[in-house]
Amino acid sequence: MPRPLTLHEDRLFSPEPAQRAVARRLYAEVRDLPIISPHGHTDPSWFALNQRFSNATELFLAPDHYLYRMLYSQGIPLESLGVPSRVGLSSADPRKAWRIFAENQHLFRGTPSSMWLAHVFGEVFGFTEALAAENADDYYDRINEKLASDAFRPRALFDRFRIEALATTEGPQESLDHHATIRASGWGGKVITAYRPDPVIDCEHEQFQAALATFGEITGRDVMSWDGYLEAHRLRRQQFMEAGATSTDHGHPTARTADLPRAEAERLFQTVISGKASAAEAELFRAQMLTEMAKMSLDDGLVMQIHPGSFRNHNRLIFDRYGRDKGADIPTRTEYVHALKPLLDRFGNERDLTVILFTLDETSYSRELAPLAGHYPILRLGPSWWFHDSPEGMRRFREQTTETAGFYNTVGFNDDTRAFLSIPARHDVARRIDCAFLARLVAEHRLDEDEARDVAIDLAYNLPRRAYKLDQPSPAPLAHAV
Repeated sequence: MPRPLTLHEDRLFSPEPAQRAVARRLYAEVRDLPIISPHGHTDPSWFALNQRFSNATELFLAPDHYLYRMLYSQGIPLESLGVPSRVGLSSADPRKAWRIFAENQHLFRGTPSSMWLAHVFGEVFGFTEALAAENADDYYDRINEKLASDAFRPRALFDRFRIEALATTEGPQESLDHHATIRASGWGGKVITAYRPDPVIDCEHEQFQAALATFGEITGRDVMSWDGYLEAHRLRRQQFMEAGATSTDHGHPTARTADLPRAEAERLFQTVISGKASAAEAELFRAQMLTEMAKMSLDDGLVMQIHPGSFRNHNRLIFDRYGRDKGADIPTRTEYVHALKPLLDRFGNERDLTVILFTLDETSYSRELAPLAGHYPILRLGPSWWFHDSPEGMRRFREQTTETAGFYNTVGFNDDTRAFLSIPARHDVARRIDCAFLARLVAEHRLDEDEARDVAIDLAYNLPRRAYKLDQPSPAPLAHAV
């Protein structure tokens, strides 16, 4: 028999009674605050077209690498789970894929995915039994029945989830038409874009040459010349800002930056676009472009996000068959102190520039990131991210960064997800963990409870709004987009 689906009201709080009581009071102040989701990868077409989601498998399983990477690690083929390949959509029967998912729920015990799924199944869909092999078909049919209703269309869920602002992520070679449609629709939901220039910066990206050509076509600039290439970025950034963007997003393999003389940078650029750059030259060009992007951000005001340290697409077979972002990205050791120095020497003391740093290397929290953010005016720390978006990861982040950087050199929480329905669950976990951490400080007489309340509200709501400039008026609706 399936076990009951339980969402204990004190989950993630300390078992120690005094701390738990404080955490409850703090959480009551933040649990219903609007959600700020300033960094993510949901599909803007969902909100532009507002079409019904098709079925449970295509909504939950097929797009969520957190889920299918665990199943794949146990020998379950991706083709049986509905994951699309380079050829196109999966031919797997979605009901059979869902049954496989249900039969293997035990694999997720103790993982963040288990908590997120329980929240979605219980709070969003109203299930009272946990998903299991015995009720897989009932789950599938009841979810599909709800997805067929207007209450489960993307815009209705956006409003139900109390999302105040949500950022998607697009490359400079991609159309912004869906954002134009959203803005022209009259719907009140704030869905904005973020500028992710990696495909036209990273010459080791398999789409680099094609993306560069499209970049030139969209901007009407000669992107094969250094000046034209930089001007194309400036123009495209402005177009993204007209579509609501307040930030840029840079997913480089390392945090390395460079500040080359103009002639040297131009020579390097010509080597890169010729297709003959070595791995070292490709890395140097990415490093130079982080500094160029910082310079542009100082001019146009876009917040800059740097999230390095992932060996992307580590599994060659999966990459060849299924493409990018299929659960095979692996964290690497990442250095920041020396890597960021060229950029910081140039811009580190500016007060009109914000650079948000992320990491997959927790060993850098107290040794590098917190001291850097605790000194340089431009630096803020992004939340525990990706593999560390977990209760333990969030605790470690607060424990290792607060003593040096404090709370106010961080930017609250962002969910960084493609799984739309998990957004409230992820934010709820973050709010609970922060309240539990603050409750411990209160119990240890390191904070007064009124101070802890203010910090809890700031972490959940005010800091992300401020850091990502979401407290500023939106631009006028777009008539069209490119």
